[in-house]
Amino acid sequence: MAIDKDKLFADLIKDKPSLKHEMAPTYNPSEVELYWDTIWCESKIYSPNFERARNLPFENKFVIALPPPNVTGRLHLGHTLTAAIQDSLCRYHRLTGKEVLWIPGTDHAGIATQTVVERIIHKTENVTRHDLGRDNFLKKVWEWKEKHGSAICTQFRRLGCSLDWSREFFTLDENMSKAVNKAFIQLFNQGYIFRKTRLVSWCSYLRTALSDIEVDLLEISKPSRIRIPGYEKTVEVGVLWYFSYPLEQQGQTYEWHFMPENNTSIEKITVATTRIETMLGDVAVAVNPKDNRYKSLIGKYCLHPFIKDRKVIIIADEHVDPEFGTGCVKITPAHDKNDFEIATRYNEKHKNEPLFEELKFISVFTKEGNIGPGFGIFSGIHRFKCRELIEKELENNKLLVEKTPNTKTMQIPICSRSNDIVELFLIPQWWMNCKPFAERACKAVKNHELKIEPKFHEQTWFYWLENIQDWCISRQLWWGHRIPAYRVISSKLNSTEEIWIAAENEEVAIEEAIQKYGLKKSDFHVLRDNDVLDTWFSSGLIPFSPLGWPDEINKKTKMNDFSTFFPTTLLETGSDILFFWVARMVMLSFACTDQLPFKTIYLHAMVRDSQGRKMSKSLGNVIDPIEIIEGISLDDLNKRLDQGNLPLQEIKKSKENNLKDFPDGIPECGADALRIGLLAYTKQGRNINLDTKRVVSYRYFCNKLWNACKFAFGNIENVSNCMNKNFEAISINQLFSNYNEDLLWEDYYILYRLMECINNVKDSFDNFLFSEVVTATYNFWLYELCDVYLELVKSRFKNIESSFGYAFTAAQVLSICIEYGLILLHSLTPFVTEELYQRFKQVIRSPTITSISTSRFPTVFVHSSLTPTREQEFKKMMNIVTKIRSLTTILGISNKDKINIKVYVVYNGTDPESIDLISNVAPTFVTKLSQIGGTVALFDPSANEIEKLRKNCLLDVVDEKTVYYLRPPELVDLSIALKKIEKQLDSNVKSLESYNKKKSSSSYDKVPESIKKLNDEKIEQLASTIDALKVAHLNIKNLINQ
Repeated sequence: MAIDKDKLFADLIKDKPSLKHEMAPTYNPSEVELYWDTIWCESKIYSPNFERARNLPFENKFVIALPPPNVTGRLHLGHTLTAAIQDSLCRYHRLTGKEVLWIPGTDHAGIATQTVVERIIHKTENVTRHDLGRDNFLKKVWEWKEKHGSAICTQFRRLGCSLDWSREFFTLDENMSKAVNKAFIQLFNQGYIFRKTRLVSWCSYLRTALSDIEVDLLEISKPSRIRIPGYEKTVEVGVLWYFSYPLEQQGQTYEWHFMPENNTSIEKITVATTRIETMLGDVAVAVNPKDNRYKSLIGKYCLHPFIKDRKVIIIADEHVDPEFGTGCVKITPAHDKNDFEIATRYNEKHKNEPLFEELKFISVFTKEGNIGPGFGIFSGIHRFKCRELIEKELENNKLLVEKTPNTKTMQIPICSRSNDIVELFLIPQWWMNCKPFAERACKAVKNHELKIEPKFHEQTWFYWLENIQDWCISRQLWWGHRIPAYRVISSKLNSTEEIWIAAENEEVAIEEAIQKYGLKKSDFHVLRDNDVLDTWFSSGLIPFSPLGWPDEINKKTKMNDFSTFFPTTLLETGSDILFFWVARMVMLSFACTDQLPFKTIYLHAMVRDSQGRKMSKSLGNVIDPIEIIEGISLDDLNKRLDQGNLPLQEIKKSKENNLKDFPDGIPECGADALRIGLLAYTKQGRNINLDTKRVVSYRYFCNKLWNACKFAFGNIENVSNCMNKNFEAISINQLFSNYNEDLLWEDYYILYRLMECINNVKDSFDNFLFSEVVTATYNFWLYELCDVYLELVKSRFKNIESSFGYAFTAAQVLSICIEYGLILLHSLTPFVTEELYQRFKQVIRSPTITSISTSRFPTVFVHSSLTPTREQEFKKMMNIVTKIRSLTTILGISNKDKINIKVYVVYNGTDPESIDLISNVAPTFVTKLSQIGGTVALFDPSANEIEKLRKNCLLDVVDEKTVYYLRPPELVDLSIALKKIEKQLDSNVKSLESYNKKKSSSSYDKVPESIKKLNDEKIEQLASTIDALKVAHLNIKNLINQ
């Protein structure tokens, strides 16, 4: 049975406190936003009509999944931008009549959550997860998740996100886990998932493999010392150790740790390294085969000074750069990617030669980051303590040539979760062969089956997928989806390799082993892998797993969601995870469903601070969106810095920036202002350099919106009272059919601009041009409705009874503009528009109470009176107004003295429409919007009239046939005004020269793009001001000389 959402909404809205009182004098976001999310959710507005949706074609549905935030997380500006974009799209498509499904959920975030809980139990109970054991530790994690896991979803609701919370998922839910197991087992059985020993990025502190996105690169340009967890000392980085390997002499060997006291006569080969501790795993020294210095040494051996009987062969490899270092490269295949590839190539090339000795892959480190067994006095100690000891022992053996600063900037991989230095580690892992699915993903984009917006991201897509590598999908964690793979252990099996079976549970694994290998149950046992899957694997199933896949019926909704809502419409997220998440979703969807998971990918820019820097806790420039919504004092902003872990110098710098940017703190802006502020920034491209002060300005816009509606509602009420009956809002079609004779120029103008706004908003949403949606709605409300139309109709409401027809049509036009304008703006600012929409419905005594969310997107009304001519006429009138405003400002005429100004608009032409405009529109338009005493229209004035105007007025040109004369008040001393203008002109010219000088500087390329943009805007503004000052200067000078 279908739910009556409108009735639910009407019942719930009765208890909204703010709607029970008169409109507040000013916009108060906290009062306006209160309860709306609860009302929307409880009235089921966000849930699609399933029965209708199942019978609709794909194009009449809009389905999107929220990128699941980490369950550990709090809202940051990246989440907020995602929410603003996705919610605006969902609300827009809902208004167009589509069935919309926006699926919320949270990610278990394996490594992030485990790290947080480990830190907590160590701090509160002084135990590790290993002390607790796997089962007890997982209980602790689940307890923490239940207590804190919903925080970020609550914050999304604060933003007004129209998510269908009845379908909320958590990636470790039973249904989601079933989908993960199904995908793994299916891909394993098809041969796409396999187990192999390869190099992986390894965090020794966390004892797990890492995804590339979990590795930060720390740039080191000079010798430094950095601190890592679990090691009492700081670690020396940014240096090169040059050391020598002694060449093997005929019939001569050296015991480990013992060299002749005077070994200068021994022939050696010298290498350089930034990781001297890895030399314990060296198996070769590589040189370029074309390097004449070492050609004769190729195939000979060095002796390892610390490992008894270890010979280090000198090999040739064309990839060695003879110009770098000594031209000799130490090869440690188990701890360096390039070395791994060199050793692999060597073994492959020489494997069939007689007496060939394979290069071994010797792991030096244990999983905990210590030196493993078999390395003498180095075994068992921390790898960075080993670094110091090896340096000392090489020096004792006269093999340390020198230790120098590394002249090249080096990048040290750092675990983003623990801050430990990441090592490359050779260890068995589970891998997925992505190549066949990557090829399909590339083909889909090339064939336009899958669209990527903005289009320039296609280059990144092809780069990653055309060079796809196998994906390491296993992690050595406890929190996550435990891999459904079982190792078959039996003495009856004659195999040198491990045998694995992928199965839902142990019973199924045993049954499969019996069938596959002909074993008796007593002949073997199975052991489940302890590892868990990479979080990106489960999140890669998000387009279909929350819809119930692999089952037909979604257990949560009891409906066949998968067949109704898959494939989804759109994937929207940040451009930084195009490969790590988006591409993997496409590949896994091909692998599991044989379909594309969505038709379009939209990638938004990355949010940075106003200086273009990445927002980072280490820079102290992270802004909590809730601080913008609720407001925060400068003291509290600074207290937050004091409570963090920033160095004192960075704290001081951040406080200085706070004082500069927020001298009075951040005022309460509300969610609407934050949303529209972020959407306005999407025009910037790859990065959004966010200036919070600009977001604050949208709070003032919401206040302007509030006041405009308050003015409209009050005057509609006045018209209603004059009629002695309820005001009945009519359609735009009825307005033109029945009241066309009472419509004035400003009515035609604002309705034309409204139709243009409808077109612009629709086109912009359809093309993901969110900043253009903001511009279109902002300009309509602020510059066209408030600044022009409301000013022009004020006089029509002053004497309603004597000019009722004009007042009535003004009220009707206003009601159309308010209703349509609120609907157009609703997708961007849901709270304030819903509040004002409900007040509007009260004012017009609407018999039905429905949410603005369930209204319909306006359609464009076509009428012969609503043509681009209105736009041209408006620009002409506004040109006059702008010039008058500029001139009165330059002359220093106060608003109260503008009443003494008179303007004469002179038209020398025969065009009837222009004559009508100047005679009927200009007097009212120019007078009211310029706030002057009066405007006179003149047509082909006589020579005497012109002469008289020139003696008493300032002249300015509007176009080739129109000029205006402004007679200043008598109190204005033109000679003083002239000097004032000359001073302003000089100051502005100097400022312009200064900016141009900055731009011509050789270092200007290093200036952030955001600053360049501000400079360009300032230059344009200065140039315009200088032009206006020059015109005013000439006019005043001519008037004085009359």
